Amino acid sequence: MGGLVDKTLLEQIRSANDIVDVIGSYIPLKHAGANWVALCPFHREKTPSFNVNPQRQIYHCFGCHKGGDVFRFVQDFENVGFMDAVRRLAERARIPLVLDGSPAGEASRQLRDVLLEMHEQIAVRWQNALANEAGGERARSYLAERGVSPEAVKLFRLGFAPEAWDDTVNWAAGRKYAPHDVEKAGLIVRKDNSGHYYDRFRGRLMFPICDEQGRVIAFSGRLLQPDAKAAKYVNSPETPIFSKSRVFYGLDKARRAVLEAGFAVVCEGQLDMIACFMAGVENVVAPQGTALTADHARILKRYASEAVLCFDSDEAGQNATLRSLDGLLESGLAVRVATIPAPDDPDSYIKAQGAQAFRSLIEQAPGFFDWLLDRLCRQHSMESDRGRLAIARVMAESLAKTGSAVLIDTHAQKVAARLGISSDAVRREFNRIRPGLGPAEVELETPVDDVPQPGAVELWLLRLLLSHLDLVPWAAAHLQTAWIQHPQVRRIVEGLYRVVEEDQWSGVADFVNGFDDGSLQGLITQCAAAGQPIHNPAQQLPDIAVKLRNASLEVELAELQRRVGSPDLSEERRIEILQRQQAIRLLRRQSLPPVTD
Repeated sequence: MGGLVDKTLLEQIRSANDIVDVIGSYIPLKHAGANWVALCPFHREKTPSFNVNPQRQIYHCFGCHKGGDVFRFVQDFENVGFMDAVRRLAERARIPLVLDGSPAGEASRQLRDVLLEMHEQIAVRWQNALANEAGGERARSYLAERGVSPEAVKLFRLGFAPEAWDDTVNWAAGRKYAPHDVEKAGLIVRKDNSGHYYDRFRGRLMFPICDEQGRVIAFSGRLLQPDAKAAKYVNSPETPIFSKSRVFYGLDKARRAVLEAGFAVVCEGQLDMIACFMAGVENVVAPQGTALTADHARILKRYASEAVLCFDSDEAGQNATLRSLDGLLESGLAVRVATIPAPDDPDSYIKAQGAQAFRSLIEQAPGFFDWLLDRLCRQHSMESDRGRLAIARVMAESLAKTGSAVLIDTHAQKVAARLGISSDAVRREFNRIRPGLGPAEVELETPVDDVPQPGAVELWLLRLLLSHLDLVPWAAAHLQTAWIQHPQVRRIVEGLYRVVEEDQWSGVADFVNGFDDGSLQGLITQCAAAGQPIHNPAQQLPDIAVKLRNASLEVELAELQRRVGSPDLSEERRIEILQRQQAIRLLRRQSLPPVTD
């Protein structure tokens, strides 16, 4: 692994992020002898089987067999790729991570750092303005009227941008930020054909928008005067650190709840998201605006297998639900739709009906195509030919996007039942509107059998070599990897031979990180994390090698015995096989040389 990052830099990042500190920031750890233990975050359990070894800087769960170094933990817990894990740990340790060493690449990195710092500081400035300044009274009153608690204000870091046209301009100048950088951040706007600037956000309730790591990267500002002619919301423009089609409001706080629930509730706005979250429905996010893009869907897919759309009950909200289908289906997400009774939105519904009523509404949300059929039947007359054809056409076009013969047939029957016609007639109509829908081919995933666990002797070999690296040269000289039956153990031992021969060993954590396969990493940490001491390892290794050699010879002997009984075998070939069998029997009785210092 590593790829774009120099190995020395990776080791520097790993060394700067003690695995106990990092994992302890995610889950509670308890001291247990030389190690730390916890309930595993990757599977449900009542007794702790998750071990963190500070000496070797690795973790291993003896329940689900997940394991690895600090990079692998962040990957698995955060549901991100290796490079994202490296970036997060580099930022945590304040280590510059330069992947592009060119002057342009360095300038881009420095600009991103400045913009992130600027956004964090202006967020604090606006939080203070909301909490303490007289101008923030109107925003404080608005929040109280909307029932947004002080806890929610603090958790979501809500703020207030003062009315002045130059408050942010002067604030930035006082902190020596270059005006063109503040403009690139989207916080100020240049006046036409001049070197003068004015604030983008003025007299608004401010919602900081964070990335998945919780860093402020943009803002959304809500107008507080209902009769004003300005736009209700003003949002940050696209910047080097913010792309609205790739960011969910609240995902930094909701992602763990989304992972645990297996689905995400997607609502329209910031206040809806906050209301849901504070009501205990924490697996909730909101896109920036009503457009749910394919990028949004791909982000959700990292955390969940299903999305429950909970947009406003007005026509705009329902149309946004329809527009969301393509991206969600493309990502492979299952989709349900929760409809808030008009005229409520999630925020007002929770305040009127309570949190439990909202949770029930989410739990009972129908599948997308059931919701769509209900909507179409309300919009079109089921008594007229025109209405029935319109319903069939929209259902056919929408279902075609799934490519699923099962869904198409299921909903053809439902359409037939609602319209009071035969399902065969609906299928024929579906085929006419979208040819080929009838016998659609559906690719089914072939289940892959789990690789069986290695035998006790091969596991013990791994334990010996990982615990006593000084034994590896003897093993490389006398223990052939072809004798190892389990493919994963064979790969690990071959890797050990290679790194020791090339004098590249720098610890178990680095060795683990050299494998992309999570099951291989888990096998390494399983053997490296085992706590019992090994007595007389130098005496045990030759015995283990002999057992592995003889077991391998037994397999060869059995195969030769099968072949020698073939009636098509030539006499010459039969003699060769018999001679090989005799040689194997002699070889099985030979010992291997002892391990010497």
